[in-house]
Amino acid sequence: MSEKHLGLSDLRPATGSTHPTKRLGRGPGSGHGKTSGKGHKGQKARSGGHVRPGFEGGQMPLIRRVPKRGFTNPFKVRWQIVSLEKLAAFAGREVSVASLVEAGVVPRADLGVKLLADGDAPQGLVVKGVALSATARRKIEAAGGRVEE
Repeated sequence: MSEKHLGLSDLRPATGSTHPTKRLGRGPGSGHGKTSGKGHKGQKARSGGHVRPGFEGGQMPLIRRVPKRGFTNPFKVRWQIVSLEKLAAFAGREVSVASLVEAGVVPRADLGVKLLADGDAPQGLVVKGVALSATARRKIEAAGGRVEE
């Protein structure tokens, strides 16, 4: 028996997943003749006719009626959170921002990294230049590791 190879020309959408195109302006029998489903006249019946989002017909829009609130703190520190259980591969080794990025644990070196105490600490971790919670510090030191600032 010869095997038939699957090609791009053999692919079809799943049955019922596609709908036939709505053919507008093709006579009264189609159900979409004359005004093509756009009603009678008016801005929305015209080619390119629409109003932008938020436009309220010239009335002062809601977005401008309501006062602005709050602010964005430019000094906020955004941490990349790492749990102790993700550091199993670092047992007996040094943990720094550079080593975490190299191992693919965190994506960026320019943002701060903070260790949280989820899970158990691996044996003999040496943590350098990484922020950590007080509980994470206790777990690391209890497992024979140390924290260097």
